[in-house]
Amino acid sequence: MRVYFDYNATTPLAPEVADAVASATQDLFGNASSVHYFGQQAKAAMDEARTAIGSLVGAEASEIVFTSGGTEADNFAIRGAAEAAEPGGRRHLIASSIEHEAVLNTLKALGRRGWRTTLLPVDQSGVVSPDRLRELISDDTAVVSVMHANNEIGTVQPIAELAAIAHGRGALMHTDAVQSVGKIPVDVRAPGVDLLSLSAHKFNGPKGAGALWIKRGTRMQPILTGGKHERNRRAGTENVPAIVGLGVAARLAAGKLAPEATRVAALRDRLEEGILRSVAGTAVNGAREARVPNTTNISFDRVEAESLLIALDLEGVAVSTGSACSSGTLEPSHVLRAMGYPPHRTQNSLRFSLGMFSTEEEVDRVAALVPGLVEKLRSLTRKTAVGG
Repeated sequence: MRVYFDYNATTPLAPEVADAVASATQDLFGNASSVHYFGQQAKAAMDEARTAIGSLVGAEASEIVFTSGGTEADNFAIRGAAEAAEPGGRRHLIASSIEHEAVLNTLKALGRRGWRTTLLPVDQSGVVSPDRLRELISDDTAVVSVMHANNEIGTVQPIAELAAIAHGRGALMHTDAVQSVGKIPVDVRAPGVDLLSLSAHKFNGPKGAGALWIKRGTRMQPILTGGKHERNRRAGTENVPAIVGLGVAARLAAGKLAPEATRVAALRDRLEEGILRSVAGTAVNGAREARVPNTTNISFDRVEAESLLIALDLEGVAVSTGSACSSGTLEPSHVLRAMGYPPHRTQNSLRFSLGMFSTEEEVDRVAALVPGLVEKLRSLTRKTAVGG
């Protein structure tokens, strides 16, 4: 049995999505900007997808801008809003210290261009304090960006309270909702944000498709120059098959959001409790109350996370040490480091993330495998230590 518990990195395509993408690839080959039949057929399919995404997040279809994924959506949100605000003298950007690299590296890039940037600290719960935002925001802050749910530990942030503080100082509020849309209810109106990013492949849609919700009336500067696509907001011929797949994934998610969240949360809790009960020296990283239902991040004392990951992979189980966008490096998790954990804990933690196709049988298999693998790795460490 092969077990895939790395849904936060990417998700398998839902069968309905795969069928829709294949059909659109074959049949909807027209350019959606063309006025003839083939172009208008493609445009109609895109409009249907735009409506489905709007329904999923409580937005108007006209406020949805298609992108190539979450990274582009985050870049567009921050760069586009910042450049639009720059003539008014606002040259300050704020983000949390546990954001995805798409946000953190965008702030770094703008910092090299003279923008002042500030990272909001978090404590070991992994939650941003609204009081810290009040202390750090200023009258020249253009954008505050705080992710809705963290990709490594799953914690959900108090976005509504943070947005109210940002607006009180005249700043825009962006939230990266890539890890929450399709998993928990997300209504763009409720938290009062101005910009929200999402990505299809995080909720059983195709890679290469995402969206940025831009609240009506929000001033944005396009970051891609070219044609007049997406109402002059994002130049470039649209990836119609991927967008169609995104729309189908959005409809599927909306249709089963509550029962699926309950089912997956029960599986996650079963796995988490099984590991914590049977393996000494384990702990959950971050708050266990306010988090997305599919994610747990567990620390294993006296075990290198990479070694345990490889051992699990050899047994047919796929998990991760954190963000897939940071894989291939030996750097400890910037999220756990920002939470104030000691160095050993930032390097001995694994993320287990479940989803649509996860089952009790898979959970029980992994929970049964982990204790023996951990003990084997710890015994090797002890032997190495004794041997000098």
